[in-house]
Amino acid sequence: MDQFAIGTFRVHRVEEWRGPLLPPRQLFALRDPGPPIEDVDLDDDPIEAYIQSWVIETPTRTILLDTGCGNHKNRPGIPVFGDLSTDFLDRLAAIGFSRGDIDLVVCTHLHVDHVGWNTCRDGDRWVPTFPNARYVFPRADVEYWDPCNRERFPAMIGAAVNAGFFDDSVRPILDAGLADLVSAPVDLDEGVSLDPTPGHTPGSQAITIASGGERAMFIGDVLHHPLQIRYPQLNSIFCEDAIRARATRLGVLACAAETNAVLVPAHFGDEHIVRVQRHRETFRAVPAFA
Repeated sequence: MDQFAIGTFRVHRVEEWRGPLLPPRQLFALRDPGPPIEDVDLDDDPIEAYIQSWVIETPTRTILLDTGCGNHKNRPGIPVFGDLSTDFLDRLAAIGFSRGDIDLVVCTHLHVDHVGWNTCRDGDRWVPTFPNARYVFPRADVEYWDPCNRERFPAMIGAAVNAGFFDDSVRPILDAGLADLVSAPVDLDEGVSLDPTPGHTPGSQAITIASGGERAMFIGDVLHHPLQIRYPQLNSIFCEDAIRARATRLGVLACAAETNAVLVPAHFGDEHIVRVQRHRETFRAVPAFA
């Protein structure tokens, strides 16, 4: 689903890239014993991954949520996302948004595939892509990923995969004075809030919008794949803190089920969004809009 409404808010999906990434057996190599995984073939066929952003139109702001991989960026730790040349900005324009229309850029967390279009190349410099926007970064992630602080965080799981992104996609925003470093929970606007979802990264945050009795939760990489709804014990290999990531996932799923919220993970394919219901001792996905 490329567009939907939550009360008076309008939401638009902008796809940057899709393609094969990792097979489930590798992506979910870090998993708690938990309930047995039944009727699921964790085979060796790679999952088709989606890199996508969401534009949220509120009555007062236009928010761009997560900014993908970006173009022309060196990514030695994950070459599939490096040196891209996509038409992301053209796709954004095709649904009615220019670079200058974005008021707020929110990153659910700081990883290579969520920050790339924060900046674009201008000659030999990386400059802010959205010049009229403030950029909302989780403070804990800025501290964690800043290469200047590497000695403070020697046990990073994702250091190699995420090499380079801070200097070309985060630091230029900090240097331009356009960044707001936050520690969730934070209210961004009426009906727009950030809540902490730590584990995947220390500062991971979900953005929730609420209007007209409806809710949607944009949860970044709390979930990578629908299989994790049924088996929340499954962690991706990219989660920095496995224990916290599992606890967060359970909490997010429980909240979504209790409030009947539309759940918007960063990388889901098919309809890209779901609702969840409790099912026996776990959860199941149901269509977001029947």
